[in-house]
Parts: sequence; structure tokens; C-alpha cells
Amino acid sequence: MTIRTILAATALATLGASAAFAQDVPSLEGKTIGITAIGTDHHWDIQAYQGAIEAVEALGGEVIALDAQRNDQTQISQIQTLISQRPDAIIQMLGNVDVLNPWLKRIRDQDIPLFTIDTTTEYAINNSTSDNYAIGTAIALKMIEDMGGQGKILVFNGFYSVPVCRIRYDMLKYVLNDFPGVTIVEPELRDVIPNTVQSAYSDVTDMLTRYSGDDSIKAVWSCWDIPQIGATQAIEAAGREGVMTYGIDGSPEVVAMVADPDSPAGAVAAQQPREIGAAAAHNVARYLAGEEVPPFTFMPAVIVTKDNAAETAPQFLEGTDAAVPAQ
Repeated sequence: MTIRTILAATALATLGASAAFAQDVPSLEGKTIGITAIGTDHHWDIQAYQGAIEAVEALGGEVIALDAQRNDQTQISQIQTLISQRPDAIIQMLGNVDVLNPWLKRIRDQDIPLFTIDTTTEYAINNSTSDNYAIGTAIALKMIEDMGGQGKILVFNGFYSVPVCRIRYDMLKYVLNDFPGVTIVEPELRDVIPNTVQSAYSDVTDMLTRYSGDDSIKAVWSCWDIPQIGATQAIEAAGREGVMTYGIDGSPEVVAMVADPDSPAGAVAAQQPREIGAAAAHNVARYLAGEEVPPFTFMPAVIVTKDNAAETAPQFLEGTDAAVPAQ
């Protein structure tokens, strides 16, 4: 099976699986659900956060929703606050699992059911997420295919303690084991929050200057797609041909970049964050109604590429200012 076949099959599966999961969800009438998110400044984050809130409210539940604004200690304080209020369940979204785990354990020690979004932890009853093993592998394979299996790549690796980034990075390294012609430039780059786009632009600009001859860069990889924006802009500003960028999440501006045949954005794994957030709420409802829920709920993602953007990009740009460029 070729990578093109894999990507096409993934795209066809997406919306039907999401709709099927949302059927026959019990009521949350009379229940209070706490939701704590590490931040909502990124398209993926706000969509997942709103998806969870809206799903709880649609099922008749009351929501205590807290946004930590990208501060680990704030999220810990919010978890303490939620524990003291003793909701019927808590949904925790993203964050540094090394920092959070003792507090997630405390939630369970207080007999409060814990559900997570994009956080793999032993203390969660269920984690709603994308299949990051599959999309990490698919993005790596697409990048290598576009490179012809040869060349240097820049890798942003600043958030390895965030479980989804760790998985995607590990899948990249796993795939690269079979492609010795592709090498990662050391030291790896570190993506940051805030000022992610500006920092990525500066770092990639510097590396393109440093590697400008026969030993040049062929691709830039990041575990999410905001660094991809800065990297793509840096390549465009430098006028470099043959260098492309790859990321994961599916922010509308990145999907539009990939859809633009003149942009260096090569591919992005576009997730369904609103559906992932809603899935967490639906799992809470099922659990509180006495139903069994699996340890993981995987929402499908679509790998948007230059080749398939005309078919795959529109669904991720609907309702936004971004549009698929005319071919």
C-alpha cells in the first residue's frame, strides 16, 4: 500500500466516524462537569475546549470551565479549585504531563472521575484524542516521499513532555530508522510559547543561511502547526526552492498554505478538535450513566497534502476567513 493510498483512505473515513460516535449519548441533567485547559490561544485548543463545553451543555449538564492561559502552575491551581468543588467529573485538556500527573492522581484519589483530552495518563478513565501514532507516521512518510528519501531536515522538539508531541516525534524517529538518507540537523530547534511564529521564523531563517549550499535543508518538521507557519514564512522570505514544511493540527491558515500550490507548506495532519472535545463530554455522560467506556477514543484526522487539498481542505476551512486558492 502506497502512502497516497493510506492518505486517501484516512480522508474518506473522517466525518462518518465522528457522526457515529455521537449517537445515543445519555443525559447529563443535574450533573456538574469541571473542565480545565492549559490554554485556548491556539485554534486546536479553543475548538476542543468549546467542543467539550458545548457538548456538556447540550446534554443538560452544568460546566465549570477554566483556562490556565499556558501556565502550568495556574492549571494546577485550577485543578485544586475543581477538586474542592467536587464536580461529578473533571475533563483535563493538554499540558505538561510530568507536572500534572501528581494532581491528576489526586483527582482520582478523591473519587472524582477523570477524563482527558490529548493527555495520556494512567489516572484517566478515558483519553479522547487523534490517533497520533498513525498521523505521526503518515506525516513522516509524506515528508520523506516529497524529499525523495534524501536530505537534511530541521525538527522542532520543544514540548516532548506533552504526550501527543512525544508520540509524534517518536513516530518520526521510528520511520527515519528505515531511511538513512534523511538526517535531522543537530541540535534540534525548540519551539516556544508565546511568540511561536516569530521564533520559528527567526530560527529557520538562521538555519537556511547556515545551510545554503549542496548540504542544504530539504524539510522542516514540527509536532504542531504554529511553528510551521513561521517556518513557511521564513522559506518564502528567503526565496528558497525545494524546502517544504510539515506539521500537525490543521489550523485554517496552515491548511490554506498547504492548499496553495506556490507555498512551501507541504502537508498538515488536520484533526477534528471540536469533535475530540465533544467526545470527552460524551464519554463522561456514558460513564456517569453506568456504561463502560474504552481507555482511548480516537477521532480520525485527514492528511492534507498538495495532491489532495482540493478535496480535503474545504471541510477544515468552512466558516473561516481562509479559502482554498484557485488552481
